[in-house]
Amino acid sequence: MKFLKFLLLTQSNLFSSLIIGTLVFTLGCHQTSLPKKKSRSIEEVFQSYHTFKQQINPIEATKAGEKSYNNKIANYISSDYQDYLKGQYDLYLDTLGTFDATSVTSSQWLSIQTMQWDCTIKRAGLLQPLVTMASPMYNLPSFELMPLIQVQSLHLYVAQLATGNSVHPFETIEDYDQWLQRTTDYLTFLDTCIIKMKLGMSQGIVLPKSLVQKVLPQLDPFITESIESHLFYTPIKNMPTYFSSAESDRLATTYRNMINEQLKPKYLELRAFLKNEYLPKSRNTSGLGGLPGGLETYQYLVRLHTTTDLTFDEIHNIGLTEVDRILSEMEDAKKSMGFNGDIKDFFEFIRNSPEQMPFTQPEQVIDHFDEIKWRIADSLSALFNLKPKATFEVRRTEAFREASASAEYVPGSKDTSRSGIFYVPIPDVLRYNKYADEALFLHEAIPGHHYQLSLQQENKQLPAFLHPESLGVFVEGWALYAESLGRELGLYQDPIQYFGMLSMEMHRAIRLVVDTGIHGKGWTRAQAIQYSLDHEAESEASIISEIERYMATPGQALSYKIGQLKIQELRSRATRKLGDKFDIKAFHDQVLNTGSLPLIVLEKKINNWINTQEI
Repeated sequence: MKFLKFLLLTQSNLFSSLIIGTLVFTLGCHQTSLPKKKSRSIEEVFQSYHTFKQQINPIEATKAGEKSYNNKIANYISSDYQDYLKGQYDLYLDTLGTFDATSVTSSQWLSIQTMQWDCTIKRAGLLQPLVTMASPMYNLPSFELMPLIQVQSLHLYVAQLATGNSVHPFETIEDYDQWLQRTTDYLTFLDTCIIKMKLGMSQGIVLPKSLVQKVLPQLDPFITESIESHLFYTPIKNMPTYFSSAESDRLATTYRNMINEQLKPKYLELRAFLKNEYLPKSRNTSGLGGLPGGLETYQYLVRLHTTTDLTFDEIHNIGLTEVDRILSEMEDAKKSMGFNGDIKDFFEFIRNSPEQMPFTQPEQVIDHFDEIKWRIADSLSALFNLKPKATFEVRRTEAFREASASAEYVPGSKDTSRSGIFYVPIPDVLRYNKYADEALFLHEAIPGHHYQLSLQQENKQLPAFLHPESLGVFVEGWALYAESLGRELGLYQDPIQYFGMLSMEMHRAIRLVVDTGIHGKGWTRAQAIQYSLDHEAESEASIISEIERYMATPGQALSYKIGQLKIQELRSRATRKLGDKFDIKAFHDQVLNTGSLPLIVLEKKINNWINTQEI
């Protein structure tokens, strides 16, 4: 089967019927039927858009606790899927154009502007020479002809779901059967990947060789592991005891057959293709600039991920300025610790200090982060009025993706029944360096991603389409800003941890330089690695992993620093203009109480808030 058989269910509300209609993807053709146009409220438009986004991204719907699409995975690189999206974004933009600021509330107007941005930028992506759409995964770019990468790729995410410890539930017979249906969709996606990558080979649009070499070993466990040890068989080993013997036996047999007869053969086919056909044709260059239409595509990705009109040259220069500023602060911090030697010597000292690598068991790393959580608990009320109801846990990253993974946060379900997860990769616990862990906790957990994303999900005043993660520049910008709050929260008493915070910030500033260098200025992989080694304390292995991540996901790494700089700029502006009237808790409320906003919309909102406070 070459294309996904994908049925979008007819919705009950009238505007959903108007916009969504009935769509069937089957054998490469689709049909959309739309009822006659009628008046509708903005809330109907918002609800329709929420439904639309769930339908086109079933995994994200599951992630948010919506079970209606638990048996589907979108084949988001198929031509039918992309053609459908173009038409729907046009319809939504036309509809939004019938509203103005005088016909809705101020909160609704912010949501309209955010929805307009989302539709406009996603539609533009569908028209780019290389970009086909914003991926359903993590809001990262997806390239139709380069769909499999070594990080943040669907094959990795599906494997994570297959463990039974992620967002797809394995609590009922229906859950287990729906996962089998999802696996069928996933295998169709892999079929489409091979077709698209072969087309890319014919056009010279292929992945860098070093990235293909990282994907190959990721496939091996799914081919070589026995059934009992196979990751996709894990839910069977953890089957609820309340299932009947007959159902348990049926599911065990079905999962076993699926792995032996479908999954393993498909992975074998994919690996053979990648190794024998694709790898020899893969490129030695690192960035998009060397591909047909690459620079235009990269400039689009810069806009997608920063929600600004900055050029990659401007961002490159911002990065150079920030690197110099942070380096000066690092020098001051180093001197305050009485270290004799230059900053590179101090980087090397940090990388290899036994005191910063005290752990012998992975569980000790997890306990270490839990201890940070309790240390800041009493200080949060000084900075925040808003606090989420949702909880989270710190968990080690799964072994199959640990070697190439960074620390990350996965939100819990919208109804708070499933906790958020702060994943920490610990590939070698004896070499795990804790020098930046306080800043890392603030970024991924509290008051970073866990706070912001949980509050966003729990905010009943927001349209439902704004509850998921959404705009990375806001989400990551907030998390990086959260790192700067450490001293206000009682952390960074250890000068090494403060230096660790500076190192984390330096890491994001370096991203501005190397991402734009690789994709906009023709830098090689080696040049980018060396620049990072010269300016930060990360290990060489970690830096290589990061540089290859930027090679695979152009522009995404720009969002952190650009978002942080804007939030810091807005806080400084509010502090300066309001003086004694400035309330840090009220400022944080304003940033966090309307969901993920494009930076231009956030700036307008904060400026309006400042003006109302000055009166």
